[in-house]
Amino acid sequence: MKILTMLLDISTTFLNLLEIEERILKRAMLNLVWALAFVGVAAALVLAAAGFFLAGIYQYLAAQMSSGAASLLVSLLTFIFALIFAGIAKWRFSDPKRSTSIKS
Repeated sequence: MKILTMLLDISTTFLNLLEIEERILKRAMLNLVWALAFVGVAAALVLAAAGFFLAGIYQYLAAQMSSGAASLLVSLLTFIFALIFAGIAKWRFSDPKRSTSIKS
């Protein structure tokens, strides 16, 4: 009987621990969802700011030269920035020395 009560105590303690872990996991998941939502809003605002910045550059250049040339210059500037950021992303994800894996 003593072994049976010990097993029941262990199982009860284990179930209580699982319940506590479930609450911690739910709270962590909720925090993650909120963080992702705020990152999404921040990304949308950055894209809007970049659009207005490029529109401002276009309007400034259009006052100095023809609107076609201003459009070409702004699109070339945007394309160059896109290539730079794509190159940085490729470099960051393809460099095996930057791996964060833990070696045993």
